[in-house]
Amino acid sequence: MTKIALGTAQFGMKYGIANQIGQVSRNEIKSILSFARATTIDTIDTAIAYGNSESRLGESDLTGFKLVTKLPAFPQECADVSCWLEQEFQASLMRLNVSSIYGLLLHRPDQLLGRSGNSLVKALEHLKARGLVKKIGVSIYSPVELDVLMDTCTIDLVQVPFNLIDRRIYSSGWLQKLYDGGIEVHTRSAFLQGLMLMPFDEIPEKFKYWWPLFDNWHCWLRDNNISAAKACIDFVQSYQQISKVVVGVANFQQLEELIQVEKEPLDINWPSIECLDEDLINPSNWVSL
Repeated sequence: MTKIALGTAQFGMKYGIANQIGQVSRNEIKSILSFARATTIDTIDTAIAYGNSESRLGESDLTGFKLVTKLPAFPQECADVSCWLEQEFQASLMRLNVSSIYGLLLHRPDQLLGRSGNSLVKALEHLKARGLVKKIGVSIYSPVELDVLMDTCTIDLVQVPFNLIDRRIYSSGWLQKLYDGGIEVHTRSAFLQGLMLMPFDEIPEKFKYWWPLFDNWHCWLRDNNISAAKACIDFVQSYQQISKVVVGVANFQQLEELIQVEKEPLDINWPSIECLDEDLINPSNWVSL
């Protein structure tokens, strides 16, 4: 079984700094899902915040896929968090055209720490007790968030960024802690939203502060005669603690290429391009560069 999970942000909106295609068409989505099913990909990742991704997915037969979706932040003026969560979740099921899902994650897990956190936990656990969700969890940007979140509720699944540049979940020790605790780990941003796949001369000017890092990256790729996609995927997959690597594609040819690069893992010394600067490793900060 492949470790690759299908990310679907591009199904519902234009996503990724290297995206020149835009939102994936309905016909292409069907082709991608058909190919995914044929290549033992068993997990699909989506979110309510991903435009109409859920609805697009629901137009196809999703039988046999493990679906993971994410709840947005509940409104500050929300008087009944349990009712809000139930409505949002049931709407997701309707859009996806399924009766239950594998995983439900919080896109804003910091709300667990607020005054409505306890109600949020109870509502999530109620969905799980009813068999509507197998695993509940959080989608985080930094492992620092886990220092406080792990005491708020029983977390079954964590989604976190991890790549050759952003290795915080490993260096912090949290990757091993999660694995030892039986918590499933899904990683995203293997290509840093496509930035690591771009030719050096196409990297936007706003990233010029980190051009030396990317120069080292491209020199390493050239010296070792390895494609950027192959290196990025193999690096993440080399960690046994990681269950799934969420990767988005714009067409089934890209997915086919990813399946091919996943084969025959590399045995190599990885480049020293790790960076802790959140202006680079957190794409939500890129708009201010």
